[in-house]
Amino acid sequence: MGDDSSRKRKVRGRKIRRDRSTKEGRRAKKELARKASKAASKNGDSPLSDPAAVAPEPFVETDAVTALRDRITGWLEADQPVHLIGPTGCGKTALALSAAVTRGRPVVWLNGDEAVDTAALVGDHAGGERYKEDDRFVSGVSKQTEIVRERWVDNPLSVAVREGATLVYNEFSRSDPAAHNVLLSVFEEGVLERPGKRGEDRTIDVHPEFRAILTSNDVEYAGVHEQQDALLDRFVGVHVDYYDAETEREIVRAHVDLEDEAVETIVNTMRTLRDDLDLVVGTRAAITAAKGLAVFDAKRNGKSETGEFDDELLTDVFMDVLVPKIAGDGPDDVSTLRSRIAESV
Repeated sequence: MGDDSSRKRKVRGRKIRRDRSTKEGRRAKKELARKASKAASKNGDSPLSDPAAVAPEPFVETDAVTALRDRITGWLEADQPVHLIGPTGCGKTALALSAAVTRGRPVVWLNGDEAVDTAALVGDHAGGERYKEDDRFVSGVSKQTEIVRERWVDNPLSVAVREGATLVYNEFSRSDPAAHNVLLSVFEEGVLERPGKRGEDRTIDVHPEFRAILTSNDVEYAGVHEQQDALLDRFVGVHVDYYDAETEREIVRAHVDLEDEAVETIVNTMRTLRDDLDLVVGTRAAITAAKGLAVFDAKRNGKSETGEFDDELLTDVFMDVLVPKIAGDGPDDVSTLRSRIAESV
């Protein structure tokens, strides 16, 4: 009888120690999760955005714009990644964001450049989390164990494929093509591999609602990389060009408070320069010029209400807007540019 009671006490003692150890372990894990969550919030590790927060504002919807966006959203409904290609300043980014917003899914934004590598897309280890476990299994005796765990931070692509978000990859062709190898399995097999991640969750099954919209400048632009054919074959390419004159007037009017005649003068001048110069003169240039003219013309007591800007003022403003495109060239090129702008005006 005595032996049986002693055995029960020992069993109960082990159970108490095991329960206490389990409880301490749970508390430590909760603390680890809390610290990781706090760090993620602080470092902005989650790139998910509400669609309403990324909607381009203002965004002009003429028949030409709506028709183009409908093509993009149609391909997205067909579960095809869409690659928007066109000259700088033609509105690709705003169009991509508008198409992403119409889906009603979370949006993940990614901007391409030379620094983007595979880790910047899928994630990487971001230091370690350290905590201690106290095990007081005998009265007056304490055993302390220090545990270190590496913290993995998911980057935009991993978050997008897991959450079924719309990935908007702006300036896609400015990133090194080697970084995009991970996209092949995403679009072909529906699986994302995360190099550097260990364990069973090294891969992520692509969420059925995941979609991707990529934007790139034409290949002749500086800093643009040619991507591998194996990847480009998995995209649908939509070429985006400059809009018609009416759409460009509506876009400028949405950004700058000027009379219709003044906006028409600016857009007509911009379109003439686009045809006459060996430079890219996008709609963005017209918006910038309109903002400048709204200020400078008022100071010169001009006639922006009627659209009759002074020729010298128009030349000055468009010169200021376009001269950065020849930065680093000699003074002769700058003088030539001014002469050609003056002639066009």
